[in-house]
Amino acid sequence: MTFGFETLAIHAGQEPDERTGAVIPPIFQTSTFAQDAVGSPRLGYEYSRSANPTRDSLQECLAALEGGSRGLTFASGLAAEDTLIRTVCRPGDHVVIPDDAYGGTYRLFAKVAQVWGVSWTAAKLSDVEAVRAAVTPETKMIWVETPTNPLLGIADIAALAGVARDAGALLVVDNTFASPYLQQPLALGADVVVHSTTKYVGGHSDVVGGALVVNDSDLASRLTFHQNAMGAINGPFDAWLTLRGLKTLAVRMERHCDNAERIAEFLVGHPKVTQVLYPGLPNHPGHEVAVKQMRRFGGMISFRLGDTDRAIAVCNNTKLFTLAESLGGIESLIEHPGQMTHASVAGSALEVPGDLVRLSVGIETADDLLADLDQALRG
Repeated sequence: MTFGFETLAIHAGQEPDERTGAVIPPIFQTSTFAQDAVGSPRLGYEYSRSANPTRDSLQECLAALEGGSRGLTFASGLAAEDTLIRTVCRPGDHVVIPDDAYGGTYRLFAKVAQVWGVSWTAAKLSDVEAVRAAVTPETKMIWVETPTNPLLGIADIAALAGVARDAGALLVVDNTFASPYLQQPLALGADVVVHSTTKYVGGHSDVVGGALVVNDSDLASRLTFHQNAMGAINGPFDAWLTLRGLKTLAVRMERHCDNAERIAEFLVGHPKVTQVLYPGLPNHPGHEVAVKQMRRFGGMISFRLGDTDRAIAVCNNTKLFTLAESLGGIESLIEHPGQMTHASVAGSALEVPGDLVRLSVGIETADDLLADLDQALRG
């Protein structure tokens, strides 16, 4: 039987507990497991770094929601990325990354992987030929964000999958902004999906985590080995919190999108706003591609004000939007990427505009959010 997304979010990997009948999977808050005999761990569980039933439930659920065969979860999104890079790449290899990548991803490649001997080239992901031109014989991965963070650029996943196949490289898609509810990269030809589960997957700003989802069994085995060997796993309680968040992902994303669409329309009409970056707007350069590969357009909006000081003032003046890093929670957040989440790219080719403001639109009453932005922009 084939189930819908909402059903999978609630039931995949989450059968009632066999011993007690508990409807919600238990938190197996244990570091080790009793074995039935030497070399005979019960149900394969021996040590929680290697495997834990609560983490297994989350991994199975995420794989089902992304249409993958294997999900692996980690202590953070960057821990997931690091595990993938060190599983796939070797010194001398090359990676293509977005020219407006998330600051943490840029830092991981520029300050960690590069020291290890992995080179990288930044390319404009919306330009398929620019990505193709950035590929070298040593390219092992094409790393995609769509929408990108924080400029909300859109990449054609299916087209880039073709570029990756031609190059013998893996197509890796960071699906954090869209979530598995809005976009399914594996179905479009991606080889690996990356998530910061801290964001929309967890959805409540109360847990940090990351995930990888794949279909290839050999790659899944290699990643599973490195997950255990490197040990950057999430604990049972973090896995349980993330799994709880997944159950309401579909309904939350619908409200995030509803609110974001109203706010984008408001910002487009505001005289102090010089540009609104939201893929749901018909004049967004990636709108047609987004329509093709996304269910809706998400809860992230960036906008420009023409002046850095004005952008900082707006961030400081909101009362309902909380000035904070991160995104994807039930509460609305505002930030100045240039001095907050993307400070690590300052002075590089990936530096973001100083007049840019990024919103993570929550699920509050939309009229209240609009009123808060209006008073901040007038201040």
